[in-house]
Amino acid sequence: MKTNDYVRYMTETLVKYADLPKEERKRQRLIKKQTKASFWYRWFGILPYVLYSEVKRRKKQK
Repeated sequence: MKTNDYVRYMTETLVKYADLPKEERKRQRLIKKQTKASFWYRWFGILPYVLYSEVKRRKKQK
């Protein structure tokens, strides 16, 4: 990607964001925050997350 293309893309993205109403921007940030992956998954991947979830589930069963 050439520098000019990148600048054009960033400018278009910024203008689209600025044109949105304030309530819509807040709603999008809230949705993004809610769909964010958990700490364990983001930092350590799927396998430790599965192991942690399994241990947690087994503790609840007892």
